[in-house]
Amino acid sequence: MSNLLEVSDLYKSYGSGAGKVEVLKGISLNVTAGETIALVGASGAGKSTLMHVLGTIDTPTSGVVKFDGEEIFKLGGAALASFRNLSIGFVFQFHHLLPEFTALENAMMPLLIGGTKRSEAEPIAAGLLRDVGLSHRLTHKPGELSGGEQQRVAIARALVRSPKLLLADEPTGNLDMKTSDEVHDLLMDIHVKRGLTLIIVTHNEKLAAKMARTIRMVDGRIS
Repeated sequence: MSNLLEVSDLYKSYGSGAGKVEVLKGISLNVTAGETIALVGASGAGKSTLMHVLGTIDTPTSGVVKFDGEEIFKLGGAALASFRNLSIGFVFQFHHLLPEFTALENAMMPLLIGGTKRSEAEPIAAGLLRDVGLSHRLTHKPGELSGGEQQRVAIARALVRSPKLLLADEPTGNLDMKTSDEVHDLLMDIHVKRGLTLIIVTHNEKLAAKMARTIRMVDGRIS
């Protein structure tokens, strides 16, 4: 299969002069379309920073990131934001659901922001919530949901625009073991059904073992 991501000589630093901190130090890797990858390493190794750059939430100091052969950081601000919204889904340790909205409204929010009519967005979001086992929770607000249920809403929200790449940063870091296992299984099921490329930052060795490939980071580099 072809490469979805091609990363070459990627550097990321913060600050300047004596206060400069180098976080990524020459990262190069290829990610095949449909691949599952666990990104592991000690805290401070640069895993989340790499994830944010791959997801275009942050920009590299230098280096090249190609997505489907296109150098994505050559895109302008609005074009880059549009690319991100259409092509990449995000799941974080903290679900970032909007407390005043229902599960259904949270899940369809990216579609509404992108200009999709509510009448068209609702069935798409409802279908995804059904797929993640929450068809009985559509009208519940985040405060009425368990931690695992909230993360399932966040996963549905990440998938609502049918991205090619799903990035998950410690998606089960705040969940108990049983709920973590359920979310792990859900992510793998979504990968199989949708053919998504999946990259997960995790300290959970059990989850990492389920991925096709493990990339270990040490001090801003791939070891």
